[in-house]
Amino acid sequence: MNIITKRFDLGDGRMIEIETGKLAKQADGSAVVRMNDTMLLATVCAKKEVGENVDFMPLTVDYQEKYAAMGRFPGGFFKREARPSEHEILIARLVDRALRPLFPDNFHAEVQVQITLISGDHDTMPDQLAALAAASALAVSDIPFNGPVSEVRVSYLDGEYVINTPMADIDRADLDLIVAATEDNIMMVEGEMKEVSEDVMLGALKAAHKAIKTQCKVLAELTVETGKTEKREYCHEINDEDLRQRIHDAVYQKCYDFSKQGIANKHQREEGFDAIKQEFIDANYTEETLTDDIKFMIDRYYHDTEREAMRDMVLAERTRLDGRQLDEIRPIWCETDYLPSAHGSAIFTRGETQSLSTCTLGTKLDEQKIDGAVIEDMRRFLLHYNFPGFATGEVKRAGSTSRREVGHGHLAWRALKEVLPSETECPYTIRVVSDILESNGSSSMATVCAGCMALMDAGVKLRKPVAGIAMGLISKGDKWAVLSDILGDEDHLGDMDFKVCGTRDGITACQMDIKVDGLSYDVLAKALEQARQGRLYILDKICETIPEPRADYKDFVPRIEQIQIPKDFIGAVIGKGGEVIQKIQSETNTIINIEEVGEFGIVDVASQNKDDINAAIKWIKEICTVPEVGQVYDAKVVSIVEFGAFLEFLPGKEGLMHISEYDWGRTETLDGLISEGDEFQVKVINIDEKTGKIKLSRKALLPKPEGYEEEKPARGPRRDGDRGPRRDGDRGPRRDGDHGPRRDGDHGPRREGGPRRRSDGEGGGRRR
Repeated sequence: MNIITKRFDLGDGRMIEIETGKLAKQADGSAVVRMNDTMLLATVCAKKEVGENVDFMPLTVDYQEKYAAMGRFPGGFFKREARPSEHEILIARLVDRALRPLFPDNFHAEVQVQITLISGDHDTMPDQLAALAAASALAVSDIPFNGPVSEVRVSYLDGEYVINTPMADIDRADLDLIVAATEDNIMMVEGEMKEVSEDVMLGALKAAHKAIKTQCKVLAELTVETGKTEKREYCHEINDEDLRQRIHDAVYQKCYDFSKQGIANKHQREEGFDAIKQEFIDANYTEETLTDDIKFMIDRYYHDTEREAMRDMVLAERTRLDGRQLDEIRPIWCETDYLPSAHGSAIFTRGETQSLSTCTLGTKLDEQKIDGAVIEDMRRFLLHYNFPGFATGEVKRAGSTSRREVGHGHLAWRALKEVLPSETECPYTIRVVSDILESNGSSSMATVCAGCMALMDAGVKLRKPVAGIAMGLISKGDKWAVLSDILGDEDHLGDMDFKVCGTRDGITACQMDIKVDGLSYDVLAKALEQARQGRLYILDKICETIPEPRADYKDFVPRIEQIQIPKDFIGAVIGKGGEVIQKIQSETNTIINIEEVGEFGIVDVASQNKDDINAAIKWIKEICTVPEVGQVYDAKVVSIVEFGAFLEFLPGKEGLMHISEYDWGRTETLDGLISEGDEFQVKVINIDEKTGKIKLSRKALLPKPEGYEEEKPARGPRRDGDRGPRRDGDRGPRRDGDHGPRRDGDHGPRREGGPRRRSDGEGGGRRR
């Protein structure tokens, strides 16, 4: 084995190691990246041949976390890793977006990158190493790739930028970004913030790029040491340069002039550009001469010419395909409370992009359990994004959630979660669903806006409204134009897709993909400031529709009341096998959840009926009540015995009411006076400190009859259990040895009798 290892320092003593030549040697390229005890194995394979008439990059990136890496078993019935979780999909997308732009434009062979977490620790997040691992595998392969590229996490923590932040510190950081870059250019950015300024974000990009440059140099050295500087030869395109030039000469000016018309309707624009292409075909080919190969090349060359003409028009005319100015936002209209049965609903329409979003409020039982190999958590805020085919007028099979839908929904989730109220202020589990009904650019940002309004329509007390905007860039030489609120066409033909979400006071989430080399920080600063202005404009439109969250939840929203109980009473409220809590829920028509937090149990009681909630809370509080002498309670007869009755006066708590405590005057028997199930009030008159036994009295709550005198106890034979005959040693020998009356006077003088026999021979003991 020719094992090669490279190590480098992050600048603070923490080391990253790259090893190749030891594992997975039959792949085109493989490498293991290690930081602390976290290890990622990355492999890359590419087909030697390309499919017929393929003009795109068929790249697949898969990321998987092995549960064994963390010493855990997978959940579920099969107990094995299955389809990727949303967490794994999101990390795979980060790597895909970093790698895809760097493959040669004319390289169309199918490429598969697989990244596997084979060892993990609780201090190092693997997502910050995934792209480095993939780039390492590409660096030691012969697959054509315009790298090296790498990726880091950057956080703004206590006023400083930290690279590859320890896991324990991520949540308290003001900014958390994953940044991918080559040695010269930033390629991809995604993350969340706590309303940071544009300057803080720009500083984070610079700090991340500085760290990435070191990693790219190490990867370049690795390529040299493994002898992979020469990449495989390939020919994936058949070109006709004469045809390319003829198409350019025939259609460039027509496309340029048509682009200037400022047609806002997407389908009309598409039809106009298609007509230009068809005009060229009709003028030069017949059905017999237009072969499939020629048509394929015409489509490719025309697309390149159309793209060039549209870009040149924007740079020269400083206007847009739909007639807008560079920083102009498309027309916006909004509506809330559109769906009468939803807890909250909103429509947000911007140009030809429309989101219908709903908000549903549930209990803690609706929380999502995150059971990953590395991350275990409960999530109380969920956001789901759906993109059906009809949103773009297409026929598309409805299947499982796509990776794009997962990624767009996650970005909107990040944007909104920062402004949610605390769990104490809003004890609900919250689910927002965005259904995209129309799409022509920036549907994820429409989701942020519609989701914000749906939350406010539901009565969720957001700290501040949030809006999102997608920015674009077109550049050529020293000319460039930053575009606000980009169209789908502008996203496709442009050099940057930069989505920025936030409040009036700062950024809460962002996502950026850059497709051009040499993007300066001045351009990024311009894009951020233009995005801020656009975000403020959109926030004004949102606040015109719904200026603040509704004062209260809608009538049909389940109400949740939260109380605290001592931790020691959690078991009593739940009961054996859940018997007590199930009974409370059944009889009060509520949903109850108990969570242990510190020294308390946090109890959530949910129901659509306020009286039911109050009944359940009263029941729970009674279970947790510590009885006190002198307190009066409602009691229920549980059982009747000869000397009294046992009563339940609090849930799960019983006491004895002696027969003498039923009423004033003598009561010979309780038969006929009370029955099991009868209810009346009683007073606690005694609690035994040692045994905890409780004595109850009904009599103490009744008025004492006038002239009533307490009846003296009868002198007849003792009742069983009252005192009974004295046992040896009960009182011991008399102190004075005489036979006078007892000190307590219970039995008066002793009867006459002979001398007592003592056990020691001096006298007899007491006869039995």
